[in-house]
Amino acid sequence: MRLFRSKSEKWWEKKLEPNIKEITSAQDLVDSLLNAGDKLVIVDFFSPSCGGCKALHPKICQFAEMNKDVQFLQVNYEDHKSMCYTLNVHVLPFFRFYRGAHGRLCSFSCTNATIKKFKDAIAKHTTERCSLGTTKGLDESELLALAANRDLSFNYTPNIPEQQPGSIPVEEQKEIATTDPANLELLLPSTTSIATKRL
Repeated sequence: MRLFRSKSEKWWEKKLEPNIKEITSAQDLVDSLLNAGDKLVIVDFFSPSCGGCKALHPKICQFAEMNKDVQFLQVNYEDHKSMCYTLNVHVLPFFRFYRGAHGRLCSFSCTNATIKKFKDAIAKHTTERCSLGTTKGLDESELLALAANRDLSFNYTPNIPEQQPGSIPVEEQKEIATTDPANLELLLPSTTSIATKRL
């Protein structure tokens, strides 16, 4: 007689509420943040081997159950090391709060001993508010870093201000920015006027 062992759930897959989602890629993270609209989104960076992450997980599930209007996104550090490194996540467990056009609201590390920090952040950022403008998600610099690291692929067209007399022509600015993202600083209004004065 053979006994088959069923696949046991991993600790981070247990007791998941409908508003908790595991992120599968950098693109999934970007899409999830953009699709959330004005909803508060909490990104939980964890590692299966992190004792603090495992101990905190039941509390995070309780917060998700009590705050059904908040979207919780889990990012497994072991599966997405490159993305986490690019987003400057170097300590676990680590949390980032995002909302609509405001983008990132706060970020911090937290354990069971410092759970009050998490409670306070939820209380502060779950108040009813409306974001004016489009949903922001990750910062532009984070998106560019993910793309440069090949975690994300997209076509980037910089938002270039109108041409001022004596400045670099708009088409030339676009060419500079799209061929080398490191030259993006050339497009900032303050540096454009400085560069123009030097010419």
